[in-house]
Amino acid sequence: MDARPAAAPTPKTIRREDYRPPAWLVPAIALDFDLDPARTKVRATLAVERNGDHREPLRLDGDGLTPLAVRVDGGEADWFMDGDTLVVPLTGDRHSIETEVEIAPETNTQLMGLYASGGLLCTQCEAEGFRRITFFPDRPDVLSRYSVRMSADKARFPVLLANGDPVDAGELEGGRHWAQWNDPFPKPSYLFALVAGDLVANRAIFITRSGREVRLGIWVRAADLAKTDHALNALRTAMKWDEDVYGREYDLDVFNIVAVDDFNFGAMENKGLNIFNSRYVLADPETATDYDYDAIAAVVAHEYFHNWSGDRVTCRDWFQLSLKEGFTVFRDQSFSADQGSAAVKRIEDVRSLRAAQFPEDAGPLAHPVRPDSYIEISNFYTATIYNKGAEVIRMMATLLGPEKFRAATDLYFDRFDGTAATVDDFVACMEEAGGIDLTRFRRWYSQAGTPRVAARISHEAESGRAVLKLEQSTPPTPGQPAKEPLVLPLKFRLFGADSGEPLTDERLEVFADGAAEVAFDGIAERPVLSINRGFSAPIIVDSDRTAADLAFLSAHDDDPFARYEAMQQLMLDTLVAAVSRGRADHGPVLEAIRNTLSDPALDAAFIGEAVLLPSESFIGDQMPVVDPEAIYRAREALRHDIGGTLEREWRAAYEKTRANRFEYSPAAKGARRLKTVALGYLAASGAADAPALAFGQFEAADNMTDRQGALTTLANGDAAERATALELFYRRYRDNALVLDKWFSTQALSTRDDTAAAVEALARHPDFTLANPNRARALVGAFAVNQRAFHDASGRGYRFVADQLIALDKLNPQTAAKLLPPLGRWRRFDPARAEKMKAELSRILAVPGLSKDMFEQVSKSVEG
Repeated sequence: MDARPAAAPTPKTIRREDYRPPAWLVPAIALDFDLDPARTKVRATLAVERNGDHREPLRLDGDGLTPLAVRVDGGEADWFMDGDTLVVPLTGDRHSIETEVEIAPETNTQLMGLYASGGLLCTQCEAEGFRRITFFPDRPDVLSRYSVRMSADKARFPVLLANGDPVDAGELEGGRHWAQWNDPFPKPSYLFALVAGDLVANRAIFITRSGREVRLGIWVRAADLAKTDHALNALRTAMKWDEDVYGREYDLDVFNIVAVDDFNFGAMENKGLNIFNSRYVLADPETATDYDYDAIAAVVAHEYFHNWSGDRVTCRDWFQLSLKEGFTVFRDQSFSADQGSAAVKRIEDVRSLRAAQFPEDAGPLAHPVRPDSYIEISNFYTATIYNKGAEVIRMMATLLGPEKFRAATDLYFDRFDGTAATVDDFVACMEEAGGIDLTRFRRWYSQAGTPRVAARISHEAESGRAVLKLEQSTPPTPGQPAKEPLVLPLKFRLFGADSGEPLTDERLEVFADGAAEVAFDGIAERPVLSINRGFSAPIIVDSDRTAADLAFLSAHDDDPFARYEAMQQLMLDTLVAAVSRGRADHGPVLEAIRNTLSDPALDAAFIGEAVLLPSESFIGDQMPVVDPEAIYRAREALRHDIGGTLEREWRAAYEKTRANRFEYSPAAKGARRLKTVALGYLAASGAADAPALAFGQFEAADNMTDRQGALTTLANGDAAERATALELFYRRYRDNALVLDKWFSTQALSTRDDTAAAVEALARHPDFTLANPNRARALVGAFAVNQRAFHDASGRGYRFVADQLIALDKLNPQTAAKLLPPLGRWRRFDPARAEKMKAELSRILAVPGLSKDMFEQVSKSVEG
């Protein structure tokens, strides 16, 4: 007899083509929670209606639930379990279904459904967490009006919050109390939210444009109240911006945000009760960097904007996820651009796209913005859905222009308010209001991969005629070997190589075929091409521009993003040449940086971005086979040369920004950015006083941006001040979990030779835990994107990450699966590294009881 355990069944694949409307609708649901961390009882009463002419039973999704009672119309019911699904045969077209279950929030390590975090009880239901709370048709196209009653121990849980508006509250025997909340707007179950705990609120009033009063609250533990002003101000600013730019007014009487320490996402847009990861709420100069401040404002705005692009109009099914996420990312990017430097914001957004989404498009997990299938929907909360989805919306906005785009969004919101819509519904509104045919543009939603555009320009001096030749192609991706041309809105302009003056106006060319030519007349001098200005299309441009052309554009282009892009391309070409040939001429880069630093027309924020070298990972993305050590050596050699040759300029920049005291303003942020960049280049030059300079900044800093900038500079070096600074930082912030995450990630991202060994030791540190997603991301996630350390030729980095993910999968499969992709890019590396990476993937795949989250990611990574 074979005693080996049977292989686990392959998880079911869900396909977009199989979508069917729900057999039963639930117009209303009443929930009654008897809250307790160990034993919470949930009683649900569903008003159900048959949807269409059929005799199918009612099927209610569950996940790990055991029904304690099931009643139909107040009486006994026939029912049975089909796996985790509760099946109730029904004869009529309308019934009342009552269920009762018991759950244990304190043992819910997946952080999906109802769980405990730092003394709170809270929920996370997107995408399919509501089924872990009670039985329900847990799909986004079943919209219901929710009534929620909660009772709990008053001393332990004095605050009881839910979606919608508060209705009533009262006292109970035994030191308990209750509260009732109603949400008048129909919503899908993924938007349900509940929070119970000992919280205080930073409150404010917002008056809508129609004169309605909305009570705002940022709810946190009492010790964190002083760190909530920035989030509250961001909320009020976002509410006003959405009224002004999109005409969208808030609809409830209250809007609450709650900060939670343990959270799989950044935040969640539950109707009227947003639940946030604490890192996107809490900020003061001592503990939050400028990046943190900006991220908090962006995430607060993003989740608020979801009230219309996600809540009032939701998505029909999860294949339409980018309908709400891509659109809302575009909205929050536009908001952030309006609050500071639009040019710097665009640079930051494109850098994020290239760092996360371009590699995704080029790897085994590539998928369209609207996927065709999935095993676990949580795996599709990706850079493609969010960031590329936002770029697709941006291209439509470019094609329509501001007025028609606003008319199209108005049409979309008005037409689909209170419903579950699709990507096609959204695009149809763009077509109708914009008077444009987007049939071919829709390929952006169905075709994976990053398009590549070859741009070549020729010029005849005698005739004054210039011709720009364009060719586009998209490499094969898993399941899509052949690609069709995409509609590319390309903005470009020609400059005179001799005069430095523009030779043409900026033009928008809609490039929709495999090849095209654009002719220009009256071009008297050799033209230099400025293309994809403002990053008008999410593509990779391959041009025949020389180093001199790129240096010229970095000094003369009048489009800020194109100017930055020219500098980055010049740096990238230089570094790729150094890796490929072992040497490169640094001269053009040095001169371009010198010109940028000395240009009085440029602000410090832009300079700080423009003079940064491309990351090691991005350099590797340009290589047929990634050589981590060669890339590191080439990049460090150029950094050394930039720091040493331009030492006088860096010292001048540092001294000019050195006395900058904390202020959260564009000018002050730009100064801090440039100061940290200058310090990094001085350290790279080998300047003898650089460690002392960094340590002095570390000790004197009145804000976390300067302190962490100095710590990062020291953490990458070998000076004695390094260990001292790390120890001082730890002692100062050991009781602040969010800042301690920075301590872990700074070391995990270090460029030192011993980083892999240091990270292994940090995983044994008493303050490290996989149970908190932020801490897992801070160490394991940061290390996995440290190209040189993670890809140590010994394979120890692969083994470490695989060990951590195997352990994490048992606690929190969703977080574990999101940290896996770096292991899946094994095809990009040399055979020795590739074999080691693939072996670790196979080891993970062989683990008994592997979650479907990990199974999907690992199996695609091994085979794709």
